[in-house]
Amino acid sequence: MVDRNALVAILNSLKDPVVFVTPDHVIRHMNDAAARHYEEGWDLLGRSLLDCHNEKSCAVIREVLARLEAGEEERLITDTPERRIYMRAVRDGSGALLGYYERYEYPSGAPSAGSTTTVE
Repeated sequence: MVDRNALVAILNSLKDPVVFVTPDHVIRHMNDAAARHYEEGWDLLGRSLLDCHNEKSCAVIREVLARLEAGEEERLITDTPERRIYMRAVRDGSGALLGYYERYEYPSGAPSAGSTTTVE
């Protein structure tokens, strides 16, 4: 049996924002770091991720989602000297796509997620 409280605690222990989004782009979960990172915080739950991005970003999100639906597991969406951001698939035990989240990487010497950043 999965201990939901333990899973939430693990997500909340991460310093990077984690926002889980369904295939129809609805924000279903976020960790504490995400609530602090994004101006609207917990009020984003239940809203469309597409409402939070400009049209260019929405086009990228839709294109990457199509790749995830076709079986790709992860796709680089932002690559700057400060950070790399990937969209990562979340699948159930049979491989069906449950949704996606963003995964961050910071090069050596770059500020961590605990630093103030802007949403693209």
